[in-house]
Amino acid sequence: MTQIEAESPTTAGPQRYVHLAQVRYADLDPQQHVNNVRMLTYLEDARVGFLHFGIGDGRPEAFGATVVARQEADYVAPLLPRTDPVRVELWVTEVRNASFSMSYEILDDQRVYLRAKTVLVGFDVATQSARRLNDAERALLNKYS
Repeated sequence: MTQIEAESPTTAGPQRYVHLAQVRYADLDPQQHVNNVRMLTYLEDARVGFLHFGIGDGRPEAFGATVVARQEADYVAPLLPRTDPVRVELWVTEVRNASFSMSYEILDDQRVYLRAKTVLVGFDVATQSARRLNDAERALLNKYS
């Protein structure tokens, strides 16, 4: 799996972060399409790549801890076994003091397979409570909003 920067967005709007996900045999359900839970894992992989490496220095601590507060997904079309990776594109839709929202699409050049939204909250592990986003985090998020 690979992360790439979209040179130009797939559609008009904010800059998108692009993660390439390879469909594996283990991702398939008995109907021979990617299981709905694995589709959410593709989103998680893209989100982790964006938050950890988006700042550019590659340090996992570059973006502080977050927790998922809400996630919703619309399964648009079944994703079938394939040899080419599928794109997971994400962008930021809202930035607040301690939280932010992201939208995603899992797609290829022919169709969209999934559309999703996630609300993430900055999290202080030591106190087990919400925390405010810092300036570096906001700068990254604003680049993709």
